[in-house]
Amino acid sequence: MKTIGDKLEAFRVTGVKPGFNQHEENGVSAFEDITESSFPGKWKVIYFYPKDFTQVCPTEIIGFNALTEAFETRNAVLMGGSTDNEYAKLAWRRENPELSRLNHYQFGDTTGALVDQLGIREKSEGVALRATFIVNPDNIIQHVSVNNFNVGRNPDETLRILDALLTDCLCPCNRALGGPTL
Repeated sequence: MKTIGDKLEAFRVTGVKPGFNQHEENGVSAFEDITESSFPGKWKVIYFYPKDFTQVCPTEIIGFNALTEAFETRNAVLMGGSTDNEYAKLAWRRENPELSRLNHYQFGDTTGALVDQLGIREKSEGVALRATFIVNPDNIIQHVSVNNFNVGRNPDETLRILDALLTDCLCPCNRALGGPTL
């Protein structure tokens, strides 16, 4: 599993843009490729969940969604995904009123390009564990948290961790990991 100080390597997943519920709206596609080069100059908060249409996942997604603006004010893009495809994500948005018109990216990693690179595929089920990665603008991982299927996350804690990472620090080890320094 990749950990703090490791760099994200090349990957490509299919992103579902914020605000979309249909695969095309007003002549604009809901989908875009997301790669390691997407969102230049921004921090990335990437969270994974096992499957779409499950009970625990909507609670977390709704919690993260409520904080989208707070992440954006910190120059961070929020992305949540699973190994289910992009069409499943749109169908879930249409079926669950609380997920309708999400204001942050979702992504489908059907090939495992990111899940396998990060080492978070659960072996017996073949899906992503509940993992959260905070990645700096240079694609260096600054935080990792991985939970089992039945343990949800607290999105407010993820925001608190991002705030701590954004705080200037004199610690030489922070510089070695690509984190902020004075």
